[in-house]
Amino acid sequence: MIHCRVLGPIEVTVDGGPAPPELLWRRNLGLLVYLARSPKRSRSREHLIGLLWPEKPEAAARHSLNEALRPIRRCLGEAAITAQADRVQLTADAVRLDTDEFETKAQSGDWPGAAALVAGVFLEGLAIPGASGFDEWLTAEQRYWNQRAIEALLHVAEHELDAGRVRDAAATAARARAIDPVCEAAVRVLMRALALDGDRAGALQACAELDQRLHRDLKVSPSADTTVLLERIRRERDIGTRAARPRGDTPERRRAPLAGREQDLAGLWAVWRGGPASGSAAAVVIAGDPGVGKTRLMDELVGRIRLEGALPAVIRAVESDRDAPWNGLLGLARGGLLEAAGVAAAPPLSLAWFASRIPEWADRFPMGYQAGAANAPAHAFHDVLHGALEEQPVAVVVDNAEWMDRESLLVLTEVLRDFARRPLLLVLAVPASPSRAELDELQSRIGRDVMGRVVRVGPLSAVAVRRLAEWAVSEFDAAALDRLARRVYADSAGLPLLAIELLNAVVLGLDLASIRGSWPVPYKTLDQTLPGDLPAGIVSALRVTFRRLSAGAQRVLQVAAVLDEPLDPGRLSRGTGLAPDATAEALDELEWNRWLTMDGRGYGFVARIVRDVIAQDQLTPGQRQRILAATGEGA
Repeated sequence: MIHCRVLGPIEVTVDGGPAPPELLWRRNLGLLVYLARSPKRSRSREHLIGLLWPEKPEAAARHSLNEALRPIRRCLGEAAITAQADRVQLTADAVRLDTDEFETKAQSGDWPGAAALVAGVFLEGLAIPGASGFDEWLTAEQRYWNQRAIEALLHVAEHELDAGRVRDAAATAARARAIDPVCEAAVRVLMRALALDGDRAGALQACAELDQRLHRDLKVSPSADTTVLLERIRRERDIGTRAARPRGDTPERRRAPLAGREQDLAGLWAVWRGGPASGSAAAVVIAGDPGVGKTRLMDELVGRIRLEGALPAVIRAVESDRDAPWNGLLGLARGGLLEAAGVAAAPPLSLAWFASRIPEWADRFPMGYQAGAANAPAHAFHDVLHGALEEQPVAVVVDNAEWMDRESLLVLTEVLRDFARRPLLLVLAVPASPSRAELDELQSRIGRDVMGRVVRVGPLSAVAVRRLAEWAVSEFDAAALDRLARRVYADSAGLPLLAIELLNAVVLGLDLASIRGSWPVPYKTLDQTLPGDLPAGIVSALRVTFRRLSAGAQRVLQVAAVLDEPLDPGRLSRGTGLAPDATAEALDELEWNRWLTMDGRGYGFVARIVRDVIAQDQLTPGQRQRILAATGEGA
């Protein structure tokens, strides 16, 4: 049997071995593939002569056809090819094309298998001079198979995006774009993948290249879908829930992949598609102990829904919020709700409640109402959210929801009921066992009278830690990777926060073999652990990666370890003595590297234990006093 790979540069094997040279001549290859793609694998001699030898006299052309059939017959045997006076036909099993396998896999829904067969354009590089009929056929076939190949690749890329494998998605989308550089669907997937990986500049560049090709080759502009996505990516940093990727590609600036959380993210994304993306409200709860990656998972979801046109309103609650009524609603108002175009349609008295408490709202709505001339907080939030939902989907996102004040939590439960037919998504990150009646009540409703899902996030598996090790130190051989992954898994207890710090520190030179220790202390979560309870490897890893941060980022972390959260850039700038621009750059670096996270009110440590290690290990008492004095927060 002859096997031909035609989805890319042609490759031919005969019974699993190399093909004879004469079979690889251009017209012989063209004839072979053309027959294999023909109805019933049969064509008349006159048709084949006119296709491949149109310039020759009939007798010479018939002789050329017979000569071209000779190596095919030699490879297949007499029984596999029938050459009668007027027709040439291949038997059904004589020649196998990868296009046949592609269609079988695509029809069964095996898009990864189909995409794996794509190596480029159909019959890439094959041209037969003087055979215009063959050229026309080849052009039509390339158009068809380009579309099918891109369809398969984009199915795979979308699945990779849904599962959080954004770098894989970018590579797959780039393969689709290479087949057709003006395919806007491929470029849009590439733009989304790059933006979600923090490479906003790369996403904008991909769109600029598309724009240039469309104008040059087709004299048209990008479609409305592409233009809208472009504007969303341009505004990404302005709405303020993701850091721009720092410059450079040093180890400490690398963002770890979302290993071990693919199914969790896909489940959350399915809630979005089945709820807010379809016009109805939904809720998701991400539950887990500190350090298991709840905030990272939440950030990945928020980044995706923003690119879908939703507006995220984000708050990261702190302990002091619990006893401050309505702090949660005010934090959400600061955390993005003001950006909604429809907010302006809310009743003036509802806007006045926020404007009287938040300067940014007062700047936008300078109504000058007297104190008390405003709606009640719950009514005001309801009206403002209603206005926002009239214009676009809204995601209300609460990290550390266990610290949100009771009044605000009850309002969020009420709006899920009141806006059941509106594109609203409520996202809450909570401990594995939340001790709040309001949160227990909400979780009990999910899946019953509220669409949504509760995702329980635990430590990473040993397999997921092994994948992180492959990402971090790809130059290690399999045995060394296994040893490293086992040690990191043991020292980190599968917590991604600590596993990633250990792996980054190994890349930067930390020798785990020389360090002993065990963790965790039984029955203690990461937030209940003291720095002295951590194994020496973890503390050493944090020390190494801290010292490889820029000087400005180190100073910001030291100040952040002293001051109460949330931390606004102004306080951090005063504490460090850095200029505002330098402080902002340091904060971007720390946010990207998952030391700090942010919402509309300011910044906080991703995990309390990291703050405690910095405070204990990287600060002297004198430095602490000077920071408090510089910020005016000393006793």
